[in-house]
Amino acid sequence: MTLVLGIETSCDETGIGLVADGHLVGQALASSMDEHAVFGGVVPEVAARAHLESLGPVLRAALDDARVDLGDVGAVAVTAGPGLASSLHVGVAAAKALGVSLSVPVHAVHHLAGHVAADTLVHGALPDPCVVLVVSGGHTSLLLVRDLALDEVVHLGDTLDDAAGEAFDKVARILGLGYPGGPAIARAAVDGDPARIALPRALADERGERRHSFSFSGLKTATARYVERVRADGRQPEVADLAASFQEAVVDVLTAKAVAACREHRVDTLVIVGGVAANRRLTALARERCDAAGISLRVPPPALCTDNGAMIAAVGDLLVRADVAPSGLDFAADPSAVLRHSLIR
Repeated sequence: MTLVLGIETSCDETGIGLVADGHLVGQALASSMDEHAVFGGVVPEVAARAHLESLGPVLRAALDDARVDLGDVGAVAVTAGPGLASSLHVGVAAAKALGVSLSVPVHAVHHLAGHVAADTLVHGALPDPCVVLVVSGGHTSLLLVRDLALDEVVHLGDTLDDAAGEAFDKVARILGLGYPGGPAIARAAVDGDPARIALPRALADERGERRHSFSFSGLKTATARYVERVRADGRQPEVADLAASFQEAVVDVLTAKAVAACREHRVDTLVIVGGVAANRRLTALARERCDAAGISLRVPPPALCTDNGAMIAAVGDLLVRADVAPSGLDFAADPSAVLRHSLIR
């Protein structure tokens, strides 16, 4: 049994996880989110410096959490892309240094594969096949997944513009709710009426090649225009109702397209992962629609939905157990890597 150490530094979280034989042994996480909040979004230079400062203490904390020594590590996995270039470089350099010093293989893995693999730490092996909805700050994709370690991941559809999480951030800024936008809008929406304000569902009725694709830029613009009209009339926007209506517009499209993809491909399991998967309204509507369609729904707990080192270690563990050759030490960070395989060579 190999103990795999995973490193995640793609954005503003510094994560270390330790996984062995499908089980999470230990983990630790540091976030620089508060430092970015004053700017209303992530500043790459600030994030990279925070990773440099946090990586050592987070590594020590994860090893202590697992009650193991660094010498017990048998393989290293690291997010090699996509993400912020300067942030990725910190994690990649650390992984290569650990690989050389410990004389263990290094696996360069795709960040989105990590989000998919996070579910295995709670619910066990992924059904073959399954449909996976990835919803995060930078990504919104519908994937057909078979063996995550060995098979190519098929993109059924992706966002054509803004990711869902990105739209949440931008609308939260419009409403003056702060950063990060997802949790802020979810809190405001609790007291709102989701049917109060009519907002568009882009591509909801698409039947062609874009039937599994997403678009949230128009929804963001429609929300901004509504706020402008209200203020032009000398009134203030109904923040709770607008937050609830916006949130409903997003989760309505996400869940409808995900269930439709399961039906089309005759798949009986939907997995929802990524930071936005922590949104309670999203999971509630997904469960309602999956139950009606006879589809099993799997969603990791919130702590494993957002970026973390455990999910990267989970991918490494799958690769090790599938006897996939490691990346070697000549790989580079790829900030715009497209998910085709979990391993980036």
